[in-house]
Amino acid sequence: MAGLDFIFMLTRHDRTVPEAIDHIATALEAGIRHIGFKDIGLPFGELRTINRLIKAGGATSYLEVVSLDRVSEIASVRAAIDLGVDNLLGGTHVEDVLPLLRGTGIRYYPFPGRVSGHPSILEGSVAEIAGSARAIASRDGVSGLDLLAYRSRTDVEALIAAVCAATRKPILVAGSIERPEQIAAIRRCGAAGFTIGTAALDGRFPAAGPALSAQLEAIAACI
Repeated sequence: MAGLDFIFMLTRHDRTVPEAIDHIATALEAGIRHIGFKDIGLPFGELRTINRLIKAGGATSYLEVVSLDRVSEIASVRAAIDLGVDNLLGGTHVEDVLPLLRGTGIRYYPFPGRVSGHPSILEGSVAEIAGSARAIASRDGVSGLDLLAYRSRTDVEALIAAVCAATRKPILVAGSIERPEQIAAIRRCGAAGFTIGTAALDGRFPAAGPALSAQLEAIAACI
């Protein structure tokens, strides 16, 4: 793969931030072309505006589901369809979601492995998560996987490499990424992209300063 996709998430601690709409312009001006948000944190009408502004700016939109129970996840998927997002990330109820997405054109990247809590934690061994990834990715309608590698208690690089080896479909690494060396590891292990939200919004990524524009430019320079 020629490079990584950096997906900027308008989120902090797995919730879309109140000022998300204001951050879209900053991201677009910084050249960010993959922008996402979560299904919780703001009213649906504001999520609709966020998705519209992302796409109007020439970027690709992502909605990441963090609801873990079946009923809430299905409601989130229906919201994603109503919003018309380009990509749906996360969720664990693949059997229920695939029929809903059929014919929508939305690309689907569910979580492999056992996911619990909020913020989400990935449970299980490298072998167990890789096995889950292989099974899920084999399904028609699954475009790739959303891997919470840095939210696991495993050898993270071994995990990313094992999941990437389990399927030819793209792997996006999400959650708790805040250092250039993590991005380098993600690239080295063969993933297709990664998400960063909290670290950029809180000014934690090593950059010229804490301003969001500087944070995004520093992250983009790593890809």
